[in-house]
Amino acid sequence: MSRVRVGAVGAGWWATSNHFPILAGRDDVELVGVCGLGPELETVRDQFGFGMATTDYAELLDQGLDAVVITTPHDLHYPQAVEAIDRGLHVLVEKPVTLSAETGWDLAERVRAAGVHFLAPYGWNYKPFTIEAKRLVDAGHLGEVQHVLCHMASPTRGLFAGDTNHMRALWDSETSAPDPSTWQSPSRGGGYAHGQVTHSSALLFWLTGLRAASVMAKVSNGGAAVDLFDAAVIGFDGGAIGALSGAATLPDGNPYQVDLRVFGTEGVLLLDTERERVSLHRYDGQQWDLEIEPGAGAYECIVPPNRFIDLVTGASTENNSDADVVARSVELIDGMLRSAAAGGADVAVHERKATAP
Repeated sequence: MSRVRVGAVGAGWWATSNHFPILAGRDDVELVGVCGLGPELETVRDQFGFGMATTDYAELLDQGLDAVVITTPHDLHYPQAVEAIDRGLHVLVEKPVTLSAETGWDLAERVRAAGVHFLAPYGWNYKPFTIEAKRLVDAGHLGEVQHVLCHMASPTRGLFAGDTNHMRALWDSETSAPDPSTWQSPSRGGGYAHGQVTHSSALLFWLTGLRAASVMAKVSNGGAAVDLFDAAVIGFDGGAIGALSGAATLPDGNPYQVDLRVFGTEGVLLLDTERERVSLHRYDGQQWDLEIEPGAGAYECIVPPNRFIDLVTGASTENNSDADVVARSVELIDGMLRSAAAGGADVAVHERKATAP
């Protein structure tokens, strides 16, 4: 394939500040068309060199595309991804990819059936230090996972409960700020769980291969319309247990906190983006303490869009945030919110198949 013909649906703050500059800078990408709403659409088309602009998604899909980048409001991701996958297109979908366990696993099944590449751009899954942590886990140094701690906090109060313009300033977007009707609406997937815990849980599931089986959760809105704080106790397939927490109220300028601690039968893994440290210490005395450059723990999303194109061209075969990782994250968050709505009841995250007597 000489150049990957890419169409984009969604032309808001994140696409224009991150994905489009990356794609426009690649010689092996042709930006065929962009689909969106609002008066800035033609400006976006001209700024990044898209061949056409439209408000009609079907018209975009009819342009002979190879791949689609979806960065629309959360509740539109699933139907738009389905249309693209069913046409045999490769798809990058922003998080949260879907809002329910059923739709998350449906996408994974469709991706397998169609034989296309599917990537959710979780930036931390592509950091060199998380990749090395994954290598250590895959080598068996951790053993069988028995307990996990998964924590995330970020300076995102304004995104979920106030003026979203500060996010535009932080990410140098030249278009309008994030739409509050997306990030601050419960029915559209607003709130910290879908908006941020999706990151920490996807990192956990990619690193460990775990799958949540049950969850008891509480959320607090802190006066907002959506959850700003999340807490959960999780049971995983295979018997491991875990604790998860999330908070949207770090002061602006504070580094994001993603703190994973995984306890296995052979050792313990610590991964902390805020203090930029990764270690795996085994009970037999072997230890790995990774060297991480200062600032490397900060969130950025440069590798995922590039990796998506590399997967399409065949330049890479490594996908650290595929449809299976996405589905495991989505179903956990779905279960957390169902549990919280039921007063913290213990709910099943997925149906378990009956075993033969």
